[in-house]
Amino acid sequence: MNAPIGRLADSLTLPQPYLLFLGDTTEPSYAKTAFGLADWAADRCVGELAIGGCTVTTGLPRLSSAEARAAGARSLVIGVANVGGVIGDSWVAALVDAMEAGLDIVSGLHVRLASVPALAEAAKRTGQRLIDVRTPPPAIPIGTGRKRSGKRLLTVGTDCALGKKYTALALHRAFTLRGIAADFRATGQTGIMIAGGGIPMDAVISDFEAGAAEILSPDAPDGHWDVIEGQGSIFNPAYAAVSLGLLHGSQPDVFVVCHDPSRKVILGMESFALPLVEEVIDLTSRLGSRTNPSIRCGGISLNTSAYDADAAEALMAAERERLGLPVADPIRGGASFDALVEACLA
Repeated sequence: MNAPIGRLADSLTLPQPYLLFLGDTTEPSYAKTAFGLADWAADRCVGELAIGGCTVTTGLPRLSSAEARAAGARSLVIGVANVGGVIGDSWVAALVDAMEAGLDIVSGLHVRLASVPALAEAAKRTGQRLIDVRTPPPAIPIGTGRKRSGKRLLTVGTDCALGKKYTALALHRAFTLRGIAADFRATGQTGIMIAGGGIPMDAVISDFEAGAAEILSPDAPDGHWDVIEGQGSIFNPAYAAVSLGLLHGSQPDVFVVCHDPSRKVILGMESFALPLVEEVIDLTSRLGSRTNPSIRCGGISLNTSAYDADAAEALMAAERERLGLPVADPIRGGASFDALVEACLA
């Protein structure tokens, strides 16, 4: 239990600016990489590229690969995070065209770019790079459970793709604006692209999940906060393993539950109902206390993007009354978000 904990390797450098590739996506939740970059790294994005059938948009200019390259883009980022992390057959021609236009390809998918013969051949022919972000560092140790110095906050969720990354980024920004020493610790491909470093937790072998979380958030000064991006949900039948390993290895002092009140079932698994927020609070507290007996819930982050301003405020007020905890939408901000920040730091 007293074994030393390693540190994360050097940060990631990607060719910027980006052209965001939406493919033929019709479900906005599956385009979360594109939305995340457009919302949190807009100064590094020149536009978006879609192919036939796509019904989502980040709001950035629609450009061809050649137009994007002329506008200064250096890489095309696959902005889709689909089930299984696969490269669609219908995407390949557009990706090859991007390389022929002079763009490197950046992917956060599970499938390696070079495993697609047409992409490997195009890269060899054009000299453009195929960059896979979802690659964990080598020699990850198993978890030790050793208590580390510093403070940690972890965002957890009732499901996937409903605001854990956005909440962590917003809280990190709020902490630093208050003069608090803090780092955002990315655990997914989009967060890594935004932050320039991190560990893609869902690409880590299960036995090493907790160890990866430990090296992601090493010992720190007592007043320092690591704000750790959550992954999946401990209630998701497909992705609970990564969520639990991240919880145990993070040893959070505080967790914030992220929830989309407009969603009733697990994304992509419609036979499973979404858990209640209070169920997530209870189970996270019980499981997290294994490595941090002092773990507590700092409040609730609601994704109210499906509601107008009045409906969102009424919903947040009702949930505050019902749960007895701060409830806010970090994107809407305001006094309710300030209260959530203060509760986390208390």
